[in-house]
Amino acid sequence: MEETDREAVATAVQRVAGMLQRPDQLDKVEQYRRREARKKASVEARLKAAIQSQLDGVRTGLSQLHNALNDVKDIQQSLIDVNKDWRQSINTIENLKDVKDAVVQHSQLAAAVENLKNIFSVPEIVREAQDLIEQGELLQAHRKLMDLECSRDNLMYEQYRMDSRNTHDMNLIHTYFGDMQKLSEELAKQLWMVVQRSLVTVRRDPTLLVSVVRIIEREEKIDRRMLDRKKQTGFIPPGRPKKWKEKMFNILGRTVSTRIEGTQADTRESDKMWLVRHLEIIRKYVLDDLLVAKTLLDQCFPLHYDIFKKLLSMYHQALSIRMQELASEDLEANEIVSLLTWVLNTYKSTEMMGNSELSPEVDVNGLNLLISQNVVDQLLSKYMSTLTSNIIGWLRKALETDKKDWVKETEPEADQDGYYQTTLPAIVFQMFEQNLQVAAQISEDLKTKVLLLCLQQMNSFLTRYKDEAQLYKEEHLKNRQYPQCYVQYMIAVINNCQTFKESIISLKRKYLKIEMEDASSSSHTNMDAILDIIAKEGCSSLLDEVFMDLEPHLNELMTKKWLMGSNAVGTICVTVEDYFNDFAKIKAPYKKTMTVEAHRRVVVEYIRAIMLKRISFKNAEERKEGAERMIKEAEQFRFLFKKLAAGSGEDTEGLCGIIEAIAEVIKLTDPSLLYLEVSTLVSKYPDIRDDHIAALLTVRGDASRDMKQTIIETLDQGPSQPNPNYMPIFKEITVPTLTVSKLLK
Repeated sequence: MEETDREAVATAVQRVAGMLQRPDQLDKVEQYRRREARKKASVEARLKAAIQSQLDGVRTGLSQLHNALNDVKDIQQSLIDVNKDWRQSINTIENLKDVKDAVVQHSQLAAAVENLKNIFSVPEIVREAQDLIEQGELLQAHRKLMDLECSRDNLMYEQYRMDSRNTHDMNLIHTYFGDMQKLSEELAKQLWMVVQRSLVTVRRDPTLLVSVVRIIEREEKIDRRMLDRKKQTGFIPPGRPKKWKEKMFNILGRTVSTRIEGTQADTRESDKMWLVRHLEIIRKYVLDDLLVAKTLLDQCFPLHYDIFKKLLSMYHQALSIRMQELASEDLEANEIVSLLTWVLNTYKSTEMMGNSELSPEVDVNGLNLLISQNVVDQLLSKYMSTLTSNIIGWLRKALETDKKDWVKETEPEADQDGYYQTTLPAIVFQMFEQNLQVAAQISEDLKTKVLLLCLQQMNSFLTRYKDEAQLYKEEHLKNRQYPQCYVQYMIAVINNCQTFKESIISLKRKYLKIEMEDASSSSHTNMDAILDIIAKEGCSSLLDEVFMDLEPHLNELMTKKWLMGSNAVGTICVTVEDYFNDFAKIKAPYKKTMTVEAHRRVVVEYIRAIMLKRISFKNAEERKEGAERMIKEAEQFRFLFKKLAAGSGEDTEGLCGIIEAIAEVIKLTDPSLLYLEVSTLVSKYPDIRDDHIAALLTVRGDASRDMKQTIIETLDQGPSQPNPNYMPIFKEITVPTLTVSKLLK
């Protein structure tokens, strides 16, 4: 208290000091005193009021505690009295057991009385319900069934309450209502028949389907009620829960599976197109069923059934199972294509699940694959393996068929431009096209793989084609009269090479992506090379045919008979021109190659005839006559090949110019200028050898041994500057075995 007083005095001093800081404030001391006195009085009044209020609350609380104590004492006394009364009434309660049993029995009897009418009329109600089922009045039949079940369930429940262990009475009730169970099964059978035919029923009699759904809904409610009572009492009637809703969906699922499986009308043995027909029927049935389910069936079921989505799921599952079964069979290549095309493309296309009438309920992007990617890969692998074998077989068969044509006695067919050809390229590339079109239906990746496979097999095929063309030539050489149209069919083989080239380019342009061209470039280059070899060998064999016919006339060149006026060159020109009437049916660029090579070989054979030294001119007159004849014949050759090469751009001057240059050497009258003329010849044709010069001088007939040796030795010492555009020709010409040294002796 002393400390509090000190704090109060200190506070008062501080406040007074604050109020009396100036002299003029002393006049207001009395005013300050009165104001502080009023404040003090107010504070004291509030303190007194607060203390009084606290005292009143304490007084009230003490009064209530006193009353509560008295109440507790009264309750305690009452409990003592109740305890005494309870102990005295135990025996009385035991004596009331008979009364309790009587009450339960009364309850059972009351239930029996309440269901007495139904109990006595069970057989009659069952018969009526059966008649209603036969008449198709399923709702009314179910109502009677529900009444019977209610009566049975109430009786059994009361029996269960009285004595749950009394199975005898339970069985007695169950047996009495036994016909009702058969009635329930008969009604269920009718319901499931309607459910199985729901997609048909909903079009003809949707009311019947609605009745079935209402019955199932009633049973679902009864099931829920019985299950709730079981949780409370432990009792549930026999046959509950029926789960008819679950059974309905199970039956729908089995119906869908049966419908999918039942669409296979044929087998491979009876119809090669069995799988295509089977898949098309599935597509049509599934689309029709789902459209009916969306537009009609959905309206016959409660919203919470979500019947369309459940049916969609059932169809997808059934289709998946069916596709897996088909995939596991030993399918042929075309069947694998049909299956994969249907699974990967048709299923989600507008022809089926992507149909506009099914959207937006059906989202094709949300549908899973009907078969796993692993199975798809296995099928593709099997398809590629089978296709490889098939292509090899098809190509072999096509070549064998083409070879049979080669020995025919009739000319091959010609295309619209008159070029000979066989059907081989068309058959091969038609087969490739068909397989590529089929592969394109499945995926771009498979299409690329099939194209690369076709090109790869084409590569091997062309090698066999080359070998067969060579054998064809060899067989002909054994007997040139057979086959009769050898030349024409060899021309067709050559033309086929160009057709193959064009077809390969067209196939790649049509089916191969630009980024994949590098993968096939090496194969393409190799095929082009093989085709060029086949064509080149074919051209060579045709020219061999020509020169075999020309051989007797070539042997007349540079002989006495030739000098006396033989028409060998005229015959050669006529023969070549006659052959080239057929060769005109060779396609470019091989036609030009053929003309160039024929020109070259004619000139080579003519020069070879000179180098064979069949004749040696005796005097200047013979040399002049022979040289002029050579120049004239060179002009004949030039005219012939200019005619044959019309429009091809071939140089027909250079080769014939060699004959003329040789003729100039022979024609020379002044032997002292012989070295100059020969050196001019050598400078123009640098591949000419010493033996060629020696043979030429021998044919001339007036060159002495020393002159020959001097000319040859001098020419060997001279520089040689060949023309870069010159195509060597003398290197192909051999001179008879006499060497230069022997010749000079």
